[in-house]
Amino acid sequence: MRLTGRVWRGVVAGVALASLAAGCMPLRRLVSVAPIPRQSIDSAQGLVGAAIAPGHPSLAVPAELAGRGGAESSAALTGTVGHSAVDLVRELPIDSAVPAPLSEVAAAPTPPPIVWDLEVEANAARTRVAYFSEVFSGRARPAFELALSRQTRFAGMIGDRLRANGLPQDLTYLALIESWYNPDAYSKAAAVGMWQFMAGTARGVGLRVDWWVDERRDPVRSTEGAVRLLGSLHDAYGSFFLAVAAYNGGSGRVSRGLAQFASRIEPFTGEDRFFALSDTKYLRTETRDYVPKLIAAALVAKQPDKYSLTVDSVPAYAVDSVWAPGGAPIPAIARAAGVETALVTQLNLHLLRGMVPPGDSLWVRVPTGTATDFESRYAALDSADRVALTRVVSKKGESITSIARKHALTAKQLNWFNPQAQRLKSGNLVAGQPLFVPSAAVVAAARDVPNPSIERYPQRTRRPVSRATTSAASKSVPKPAAKPVTKPPAATQKR
Repeated sequence: MRLTGRVWRGVVAGVALASLAAGCMPLRRLVSVAPIPRQSIDSAQGLVGAAIAPGHPSLAVPAELAGRGGAESSAALTGTVGHSAVDLVRELPIDSAVPAPLSEVAAAPTPPPIVWDLEVEANAARTRVAYFSEVFSGRARPAFELALSRQTRFAGMIGDRLRANGLPQDLTYLALIESWYNPDAYSKAAAVGMWQFMAGTARGVGLRVDWWVDERRDPVRSTEGAVRLLGSLHDAYGSFFLAVAAYNGGSGRVSRGLAQFASRIEPFTGEDRFFALSDTKYLRTETRDYVPKLIAAALVAKQPDKYSLTVDSVPAYAVDSVWAPGGAPIPAIARAAGVETALVTQLNLHLLRGMVPPGDSLWVRVPTGTATDFESRYAALDSADRVALTRVVSKKGESITSIARKHALTAKQLNWFNPQAQRLKSGNLVAGQPLFVPSAAVVAAARDVPNPSIERYPQRTRRPVSRATTSAASKSVPKPAAKPVTKPPAATQKR
């Protein structure tokens, strides 16, 4: 039979494709091929041989042909020893080890999409958000990377409490911009802890803050307080961004701003209300920047690869707790738990004086797995090890300094355990009052921290009054008697 040019080209193409399939693709189903005249195939072997020449990178020798010897296997591939390319394809078995067709290969797993539960992406292009994103990924990179490392320790604990109270997970980044996730942080405004509470605000959300215990430094208790405060602020404003602004600048100022600029804010809804209030410049600069900082922190923290950040993971925060009696020394608790004193001290930053407060039993955190049989092991310690304080009575003419010197202490160290000591105008102690002298182990475990009751609020700037007005007023109106300074409402003041 004489083949036309078009048919001839079709035969050659079909043979070549079938030959390539032998080396590149498995056959899930063999397709029967109509017989082709032998002379036609013989005439085309030169072209086919060129297309599938030995050594072609896409055609490795199948294992089934490996034993035929070099010449025979080469000839078989080129179809020169009684085997056409189509015959060779028919001889090959289905081999599951051969890569599947691209259409059947499972796609490589892609990272899960980033989920935002605050309006982060929608505000990413704002000027101040872009500025703080550049700061966090630029000149503040070392601190930001350290914060992200700490986040791997505390994110699970914080996230659980936010979720339990129906709050967005992205609020965890408040602790980042407040303290870099540092439970022991202390600001110049006397805000303390991971969530940077003022003493009055902390007490208002149920935290204990006194001379002996400062729960602002406890990661768990301070997080619970922050969640309660954020929840109540969101209930008041119906906006998480306004709640965050009130967390920073005080709910009183936010409420007054919303009332004063109601006509300018009314056209806006949802989270845009914060930006409308911010545009009025009524809020302090720190508060106006606070929400953009939160948005930027979430943007950068959730995309470390995009910003080329290096994050070292640390073990997640996990502790056990033991019920310790009042006056129990931290070193004795550590010994009963079978761990180093420094480890128990680090887990209990809120216990300021190296001991459980006198006469006040409470839970003490210990490493996981060390709480078993704690009571019996603590009771088995030598009685001297379980004594934190020794009682002495002051004598006439004695001072804190003179008594401290007798017991190899400094005056500051003795003051840590005697905050209520009464003094005369001379500086000496009132005679006959009891004082408590700490053991050397307790002093070593105590913390040199500022008085927890200190609160420093920014002074309001007042409009200057003319001297004439002041002079007239001073003559006609008597000066009021000095009044004691009162703390602002705990629930409305943050700094």
